[in-house]
Amino acid sequence: MDTMTTTKVAASLCGALLVFMLAGWAAQGIYHVGGHGEAAYVIETGGDDTGGEAVEEGPAFAEVLASADAGKGANVFKKCQACHKLEPGVNATGPSLAGVVGRPIGGAAGFGYSDAMASHGGDWTPEALNEFLEKPRDYMPGTAMSFNGLNKIGDRANLVAYLQTIGG
Repeated sequence: MDTMTTTKVAASLCGALLVFMLAGWAAQGIYHVGGHGEAAYVIETGGDDTGGEAVEEGPAFAEVLASADAGKGANVFKKCQACHKLEPGVNATGPSLAGVVGRPIGGAAGFGYSDAMASHGGDWTPEALNEFLEKPRDYMPGTAMSFNGLNKIGDRANLVAYLQTIGG
């Protein structure tokens, strides 16, 4: 291959790269879906008006916990075991969950808690665990726990029942 052919091939490749980059830039400008601040217009739907009907809530957590299955909770714990261990004193990415029910929040020895968790106060009661496990970042803003939460109250009750069987 002579020098002129080599130059033509290199120029073709650079030109094709330039065309693809410009097309990507144009497509991003046209189809960009990211937020740009507040909505330009808001459609009012009447707020939380239920039309005069009472909103039906599910059973209380205490009722669901009373009939919870610790065996099913062991299966739910599989979502937790990547970051938490059940052996007393064995911390991983998260603190050991051995004896967590009834333990002070932020009270696992030897674990470096986030400021939000360390300053929260209180104990891990079944009700507090339920609220935390539903959506950790809503229950405790600023927590370092990146878990999105468990939507089903049955899963949370089964997990708390399982954790109650794990002593510290």
